Amino acid sequence: MSNKTINVIFAEPEHAQYAERICTLIYESALQRGTGIAKRSPEYIAAKITGGKAVVALEGEKLVGFSYIECWEHGDFVATSGLIVDPEYRHMGLAEQIKRRTFELARRRFPYAKLFSITTSLAVMKLNSRMGYMPVTFSEITEDDEFWKGCEGCCNYDILQRNNRRMCLCTGMLYDPAKEEPKHSRLKPYAMYLKNAFKKIFHLK
Repeated sequence: MSNKTINVIFAEPEHAQYAERICTLIYESALQRGTGIAKRSPEYIAAKITGGKAVVALEGEKLVGFSYIECWEHGDFVATSGLIVDPEYRHMGLAEQIKRRTFELARRRFPYAKLFSITTSLAVMKLNSRMGYMPVTFSEITEDDEFWKGCEGCCNYDILQRNNRRMCLCTGMLYDPAKEEPKHSRLKPYAMYLKNAFKKIFHLK
């Protein structure tokens, strides 16, 4: 089995047929890890797919992975959620491929939004860190009640409630595009020229 035969693509409306399978994978993953994960209905997943807010991983006609995005506070915040990989296809680097494609989708659709994630998965935290996410308190991510309402199906929801949404077993992580250094800034070569010129004029090392 090779991930070279797997296509990780932006979901199209016809991929809504996999909604039931995706919900099953999400549920089974939560049971397997013994940690909380918000339940999602097939209708909810299908809506993300048909709305152009999802990524699917396919081996032929078989769905082997999934993730989606959701915007909050009029597009100021975007959450990447529901990252799941079929157990038979884990440890192949597929989760990172899906995560990066979901990140790309979010940046394309909402280029100025802050991207955030809440997760109990160490693997997802490591992926997020490699992509520039930073751990943050819940106060730095969306305050939208509708987002937090989605946690009601999680087995740890009572912990979130007891702490007035300030903390839970999940870790909050945030990517802020405003803090990203441009990779190809036109001013960078000029800035280096000025720096070198000053060194020569003032005999700086």
